[in-house]
Amino acid sequence: MPIRFEDIQQQQLAVEFSDRHGLPLGTLLSQDQNQTAIVPLPEISPYFIQAIIAAEDKRYYHHGALDSIAISRALLEALQAGEIVSGASTITMQLARMLNPSPRTAYHKIMEVWLSWRLTAGMSKNEILQAYINRLPMGGNLYGIEAASRAYFAVPARDLNLAQASLLAGLPNDPTDLNPYYNWQGLKQRQQYILNRMVEDHYITENQGKKAYEESIKLQPRQQGIIAAPHFLFWVNQQISNLTQSQSLDQPPTIQTTLDLKLQQFVETQIQQMVTQLSDRNVNHGAAIVIDNQTREVLAYVGSPDYFNHENSGQNDGVQALRQPGSTLKPFLYQLAIAQEIIRPNTILADVPTYYAIPGAKLYSPTDYSETFLGPVRIRIALANSLNIPAVRVLEKVGVPVFLDHLQQLGFQHLDRSPEYYGLGLTLGSGEVSLWELAQAYVTLANQGEFLGLKSFYCETILKENSNICDQSNLQLSSSSNQQQTWNIITQMLRDNQARAAAFGVDSVLNLPFEVAVKTGTSSDYRDTWTVGFTSEYTVATWVGNFDGTPMKKVSGVMGAARLWSQIILELHRTREPEKLPSPEGLIQLPICATTGQRPTENCSTGIVLEYFYPEEIKAYQTDVNSFQLTSEYHEWLTRQSQSQLLSNKLKILSPQPDDYFIFFADQPNQLEFKISYSSQEPVEWWLNNQKIATELSHSFFWTMQPGEWKLTVKQGSVEDTVMFQVQPPNPQFYPQGFSVLENPQE
Repeated sequence: MPIRFEDIQQQQLAVEFSDRHGLPLGTLLSQDQNQTAIVPLPEISPYFIQAIIAAEDKRYYHHGALDSIAISRALLEALQAGEIVSGASTITMQLARMLNPSPRTAYHKIMEVWLSWRLTAGMSKNEILQAYINRLPMGGNLYGIEAASRAYFAVPARDLNLAQASLLAGLPNDPTDLNPYYNWQGLKQRQQYILNRMVEDHYITENQGKKAYEESIKLQPRQQGIIAAPHFLFWVNQQISNLTQSQSLDQPPTIQTTLDLKLQQFVETQIQQMVTQLSDRNVNHGAAIVIDNQTREVLAYVGSPDYFNHENSGQNDGVQALRQPGSTLKPFLYQLAIAQEIIRPNTILADVPTYYAIPGAKLYSPTDYSETFLGPVRIRIALANSLNIPAVRVLEKVGVPVFLDHLQQLGFQHLDRSPEYYGLGLTLGSGEVSLWELAQAYVTLANQGEFLGLKSFYCETILKENSNICDQSNLQLSSSSNQQQTWNIITQMLRDNQARAAAFGVDSVLNLPFEVAVKTGTSSDYRDTWTVGFTSEYTVATWVGNFDGTPMKKVSGVMGAARLWSQIILELHRTREPEKLPSPEGLIQLPICATTGQRPTENCSTGIVLEYFYPEEIKAYQTDVNSFQLTSEYHEWLTRQSQSQLLSNKLKILSPQPDDYFIFFADQPNQLEFKISYSSQEPVEWWLNNQKIATELSHSFFWTMQPGEWKLTVKQGSVEDTVMFQVQPPNPQFYPQGFSVLENPQE
């Protein structure tokens, strides 16, 4: 069945883009990331037509789908050399391969020949040549001679001179390795070959060929028709292409985007400077996105320091790339836990050594980068300082499936694995998300839980009366007044500069001269640093790292992405201070003891702070005093403290516990560790059954066990504490409740 020219006809796909103010951003010559422009054969320079025929198929106008002479020559050379030396593909066969790319197998070669015959049966030689030339790979994202001519020389294909045409005719042979911006000498060698072939085929004289080779050729900048924001333009163009195809609409020739060109250029410059400043710490890439909170419009979108830097992976889009987000998901966990009344703003969480059994793996023991523990902490402190253990404890209560569903509703579409896959590490960044998704979720936080998708172009100018189609993907997440309170509680915690002082200091780059809510994140081994935050007007999300995933040299969130974020936020409000962020309406601030979360008494030695309470909690606040106790989960943490304000002057035995029952084996050197906590710096006397066994300033003491009933007493000045416990030989018939068996305690 013959293939007609109209069956494979391409459409004119050039699209011009402007920013929100009408300033030009550039032109893309296709509906995807491949830039293509279609021109008829008469509008192509004769020099290029001659050059491509001389280089690829010298007898093009004298054979059919196959070139029997070229095939015979190729077979003879292969027999003489014992391997394939040259090919015999005609221009028609190459076009067939472009139309139906396939593996280079014998079967697919036969199908390629069959398709070539069909093309020859249905199309003229000029039609085949035109279709071929308009599909030639010309380096990078460029396809077709018109796109290449405009990108490299800023002239239409019809105006190419001999030097330019012969140079471009060399690109299809190896468009990657012969890219003129990276391998000029290699392309010049290919040009020399093509000029020699043109001389042999009597298209030009030898003198013309020599002059063309020696002619000085000036390339255009690598922007290839793009003035600014190439990552953004390709992203928008893909979204429009998907939209118009789904609605069977023609793609418009001009697109007005939401981008602000001046702001875009500022952000690009800041990212380039940031990467340069941190280059000695193995930082090579950065990305940022700026959103208008009210309209959800994208004002700036920078995917890499330089899109056109091929050697530095510039075409990778850091806004859409999937990376581990570190602690940036924690605000959404605490918001969910408060909304479900699992915790309250004054809840005290234990930041202490914690262990989780994972089947088939080692014990999971979350830690922070500081590898220290703060003991009892408020939600505000845990969130502001990115404490891992409190977050994992809260996630354990909320449930990984519930939290994962919550994140997916907030637009984290790439968190699409099972809850078991992510586990408790989900709140620490075990999944992968994009900077776009993070920014979208924080815009939702800034808007008190009202979820709408981000907007990158003005849809009504494309679809006219059907502009409501653009909003079909923006499924709104309803937010009741009670839920708005929880979002505002989180916002107030994230704007508390004093709360995050323990991890970042009071005068960090996050401390700005106006109200701002912000969260940083650092993935494992310093592979990614994130900062996402907002004022009442704008949300800014930044990422600094390496596209290949190699670790930076101890570049934390505050050192990398936070500095970039701070500079952008300050620029946004350089001429106007933002309004204050919303407070939780209907909630009441009351004083609490910092480490108990309860109404302060004279024994509160750790400081008094204000925290939010729901009206129904006021009665309990007024009546429940001194009910907070350091439970057994704090024991290991207490033994590590040289001093603790929580204990005041108390001396407490942490291990053994009252009435503990230990089993020992006579043939093994069983030792039992006594653990205590205290705040005074006086020596501690250790007594066992009223006999002093040691005097030392230590939180633990190892005792070689002996059978019997024992009374352990510790004394420190006039303060003492006592517990009773037993040590007995093995008795398989009876073990009291709570017994302990010590086997190989040294292991």
